[in-house]
Amino acid sequence: MARWFSFFAEYNFTVEYKPGRLNVVADALSRRPDFETVAKPNSETVTVAVMTSAVSSSTLHDDVRRAYAQDAVSGDTPRVVIPDDTDLRLRIMFEYQDAPLGGHRGREKTFLTVSRDFYWPRQYQFVRKYVRACEVCQRVKSSPSLRAPLQSTGYG
Repeated sequence: MARWFSFFAEYNFTVEYKPGRLNVVADALSRRPDFETVAKPNSETVTVAVMTSAVSSSTLHDDVRRAYAQDAVSGDTPRVVIPDDTDLRLRIMFEYQDAPLGGHRGREKTFLTVSRDFYWPRQYQFVRKYVRACEVCQRVKSSPSLRAPLQSTGYG
């Protein structure tokens, strides 16, 4: 904060209000569509305590478990759906690939292990890129070798 304050202290400027109808080159901050809802407090604002009690009394969690138990197709344990958060996905991959218990087991086995517990879109491609970038896996992986060409023995 102090750095920004000292940066702007070098300039001499004034802030002037310009009504919206006169501001023809408005930026995104002055034209936010949700500004009205943010500016005015809602009389139906839900407190954290109300939400917590609603969630804890909800049977949604039990309903989901029951649906998994009744679903003959799934047959496996429920997987956690991971949001579009690259840092979280990288942490998961570190635990399943790079950590001592992960074992650098390669693309396919790592994917099978991760996909058993988690789901996110394009998961296979993410695992493939992560394993391909793993220095340990690339060092240990055997390089593809070409077969020696067949040679005639000269007999016969």
